[in-house]
Amino acid sequence: MDSIRMSHFILFFTVVSVLAVTFGDSSTDSYWLLRTKSKLVDPAGVLQSWSLRAHICSWNGLICSDDEAYVIGLNLSASRLSGSIPREFWNLVSLQILDLSLNFLTGSIPPKIGHLQNLRTLLLYSNNLSGKIPPEMDLLKKLQVLRIGDNTLSGQIPPNIGNLTELRVLGLAYCQLNGSIPAEIGNLKNLIYLDLQKNSLSGPIPTEIHDCEELQNFAASNNKLDGEIPASIGKLKSLQILNFANNSLSGLIPSEISHLSNLQYLNLLGNRLNGEIPLELNHLVQLQKLDLSSNNISGSINLFNIQLQNLEVLVLSNNALTGSIPSNFCLKNSNLQQLFLAQNKLSGGFPLELLNCSSLQKLDLSNNNFEGELPPSIDKLENLTDLLLNNNSFSGSLHPEIGNISYLENLYLFDNMLAGSIPVEIGKLQNLSTLYLYDNQMSRSIPMELTNCTSLTSIDFFGNRFSGSIPETIGKLKNLVLLQLRQNDLSGPIPPSLGYCKKLQQLALADNKLSGVLPATFRFLSELSTFTLYNNSFEGPLPESLSFLRNLKIINFSNNKFSGTIFPLTGSNSLTALDLTNNSFSGSIPSRLAVSKYLYRLRLANNHLTGNIPSEIGQLTELTFLDLSLNHFTGEVPSQLSTCQKLQHLLLNNNQFTGRMPSWLGSLQELGELHLSCNNFHGQVPAEIGNCSRLLKLSLHTNNLSGEIPKEIGELTSLNVLNLQRNNLSGSIPPKIQQCKMLYELRLSENFFTGSIPSEIGRLTELQVILDLSRNLLSGEVPSSLEKLLKLERLNLSFNRLQGEVPSSLGKLTSLDMLNLSNNHLQGELPSTFSSFPLSSFSGNDKLCGPPLSSCTDSTDHEKNRLSSTAVLCIILAIVFTSTVTCLVMIYIILRNLV
Repeated sequence: MDSIRMSHFILFFTVVSVLAVTFGDSSTDSYWLLRTKSKLVDPAGVLQSWSLRAHICSWNGLICSDDEAYVIGLNLSASRLSGSIPREFWNLVSLQILDLSLNFLTGSIPPKIGHLQNLRTLLLYSNNLSGKIPPEMDLLKKLQVLRIGDNTLSGQIPPNIGNLTELRVLGLAYCQLNGSIPAEIGNLKNLIYLDLQKNSLSGPIPTEIHDCEELQNFAASNNKLDGEIPASIGKLKSLQILNFANNSLSGLIPSEISHLSNLQYLNLLGNRLNGEIPLELNHLVQLQKLDLSSNNISGSINLFNIQLQNLEVLVLSNNALTGSIPSNFCLKNSNLQQLFLAQNKLSGGFPLELLNCSSLQKLDLSNNNFEGELPPSIDKLENLTDLLLNNNSFSGSLHPEIGNISYLENLYLFDNMLAGSIPVEIGKLQNLSTLYLYDNQMSRSIPMELTNCTSLTSIDFFGNRFSGSIPETIGKLKNLVLLQLRQNDLSGPIPPSLGYCKKLQQLALADNKLSGVLPATFRFLSELSTFTLYNNSFEGPLPESLSFLRNLKIINFSNNKFSGTIFPLTGSNSLTALDLTNNSFSGSIPSRLAVSKYLYRLRLANNHLTGNIPSEIGQLTELTFLDLSLNHFTGEVPSQLSTCQKLQHLLLNNNQFTGRMPSWLGSLQELGELHLSCNNFHGQVPAEIGNCSRLLKLSLHTNNLSGEIPKEIGELTSLNVLNLQRNNLSGSIPPKIQQCKMLYELRLSENFFTGSIPSEIGRLTELQVILDLSRNLLSGEVPSSLEKLLKLERLNLSFNRLQGEVPSSLGKLTSLDMLNLSNNHLQGELPSTFSSFPLSSFSGNDKLCGPPLSSCTDSTDHEKNRLSSTAVLCIILAIVFTSTVTCLVMIYIILRNLV
C-alpha cells in the first residue's frame, strides 16, 4: 500500500513539474532567472534586485502576469550586460516580451530560442551577437516584433522566416547578412516595418513583396541588390517610406511608384537607374523627401512643386539632367526647404523660377553649366542658410542685395568667372560662417566691413585678384578657423590684429606681395596647424614667440627674405612638413627638430645655414624628403641618417660636405632621388648604391670621387638621370650600364675614363636630354650602335682620343640639336644630316670632311695636286742631275785631250 501511495506521489510530482515547465510559474521562473543572473556580467548592478528576499515581480526589468503567477516580460535593454545569452532563458516559457537590446552580449542566438513559443516581442538588436539566424526561429508562431539587427550576424535570411505570419516588425539591419531577400517574405501579410539596411544582400527585390499589403516602411539601403525595381511595388498602398539607396539597381524608375499615394519618403540614391524622371511621380502628393541622386538619370526636371505641395527636400544631384528649371516649378506658398541639383548638365542663366521658392533654406546648383549674372533679386530667397553656386560659369559682380539674406550661413561661389569687388553690404550677414570665393576674377580690396561677420569660421579667396592690404580689423573674426588668401595681389604687412583670431588653424597667405616682419601677436595663435607664407617679401628674423605655437604641423615660408635662426619654428612636436627654401636663414639646424616624430618633409635649401647635420635627424624615421642643398654645411653625412628608411629624396648638393660617399646609402630602398653634387666627397662610388632599385636620379658631379664606376650601377633599372661629371673617375665605362634602359640623361664628362665607348650604350634608346662623354681619355671608334638613340637631342664626345670614321648611320639621329665631336682624331666623310651643325662641332679633327667642312672631293683634288708638283720637282732634279753629270763628263774628256 505504501508503495502504491509513493508511486501516486511521484506521478503527481512529475505532472506538476511538467505543468510548471510548460506553463511556468513564479517559483520556477525565479529559479531560472537567478541561474541567468549568475551567467551574466553585470557591471552596472541592474540585476542586484534579483534576490529571493524580494518578490519576483519587484525584480528590475521583469513584467509579471496580472495574477503575478508567472513572468511574461523581461526588459534589460541598455543595461551594459555582457556574456553570451544564457540557456536558462529558454525555460521561461511564459515570456511574451524579451528585450536584451543595447548591451554587449556575444556568441550566437541559440537554436533553443524556439522554446519560447509564447513570445510576441524579441529585441536583441545592438549587441555583438554573431553566427547565423537559427531556423528554429520559425517556431515562434506568435511573434509580432523581431529586431535583431546591429550585430555581426552572417549567412542568409532563412526562408522559413515566412512562417512567422503574425510578424509586424522585422529588423535585420546593420549586420553581415548575405544572399538574396527570400521570396517567402511575401507571406508576412501583417508586416508593417521591414528594415534590411546595411548588409550584403544581393540579387533582385522579390516581386512577392507586393503581398505585404500592410507594409508602411521598407528599407533595404546599402546592400548589393541588383536588377530592376519591380513594378509590383506599386501595390503597396500603405507604404510611407521606401529606401533602396546605395545598391546596384538598374533600369527605369517604374511609373507604378506613383500609385503609392501615402508615400512620404522615397530614396533611390546611389544606384544605376537611368532614363527620365517619370512624370507620374508628381502624383505623390504626400511626398516630403525625394532623393534620386547619384544615378544615370537624364532628360529634364519634370517635377512640379505645384503638385508636390508637401515636398520639403528634393535631391537630384550627380545625374545627367539637362535643360533648366521648369517655369512652374515652385509655388509662392511652397514648402520646399532643400533643393540639391549639383553635378548635372543643367544650363542657362540663374533659374529665376527658384525665386518663388521663398521657403528654400538650402540651394545647391553647383557643378553645372549655368552662366550669366546672378540676379539682384536673389534676396527674395530670404530664408536661405546655404547657397552653393560653385563650379559654374557665373559672371558679373556680386550684388549688394546679397547682404539682405540675413539667415545665410554658407556661401559657396568658387570656381566661376565672377569679377568686381566684394560689396560692403556683405558685412550685414551676421550668421555667415563659410565664405568661399576662390578661383574667380574678383578684384580691389577686401572690404573692412567683412570683419563685421563675426560668425565667420572659413574664408577662402584663393586665386583672385584682390589687392591692397589685409583689413586692419581682421582680428574681430574671433571664430575664424581657416583664412586662405593665397594667389592674390595683396600687399603691405600682416595686421597685428590677426594674432587675436585665436581659433585659427589654417593660415595661407602665400603667393602675394606681402612684406614686413611677422607680428609678435602671432604667439596667441595656439591652435594654428598650417602656416604658409611662401612667395612673398617677408623679411627680418622670426619672432621668438613663434615657439609657443605647439600645434603647428605644416610650415612653408619658402621664397621670402627671412633671416636669423630657424629655432622659433621648432616649438611644436607635431611638425609634418617644414619648408624654408630660398631665404637668408643662418646658424645651424636645431637638434630639437627631431622631436617631431612624424616630420616627413624637411626643406631648408638655398639659405646660409652652417655646421654639421645633427645626428638626431636620424630619429625622423617618417622622413621622405630631405633637402639641405645650397647652404654651407660641413663635415660628414651622419650615419644615423641610415635609419630614415622611408627617404625618397635626399638632396645635399652645393655644400661643403667631406669624407667618403656613405655605403649605407644602399640601404635606403625607397630612395628615388640622390643629389650629392658640388661637395668634397672623395673615394669610390660605393657598389651598394646598386641596391637602391627605385632610384630615378643619381647626381654626384663636381666632387673628388675616384676609381671605376661600379658594375652594380646596372641594377638601377629605373634610373632616368645619371650625372657623374667633373670627378676623378677612371677605368672603362661598364657595359652593364645598358641595363639602365630608362635613362634619358647621361653625363660622364670631365673624368679620366679610358677604353672605347661601349656599343651597349646604343641600347639606351630612351636617352633624350643628353649623352655627354666629353673630356675623357676614350679611344677607339664611335660605335655605330649609337644610331639607335633616335630620341637624343644632344651628343657630346669632344676632347677624347676617338679615331676612325663617323658612322654614316648616325645620320638617323634627326632629333639632335647639339652635336660636338671636336678635338678627337676622327677622319672621313661626315653624314650629310650633320651639315646644319656649326664648324666648331668638328674642329680639331683634321681629316674630317663633308659639309659643313670642306667637301671630300676638294680634299682629294688637293692631294692630287700636291703629288703632281712633287713629280715635277723630281723631273727637274733629274734633269739638273743629268745635265750636271753630262757637263762633268765633257769637262773630263776635254781635259784628257789637252793632256
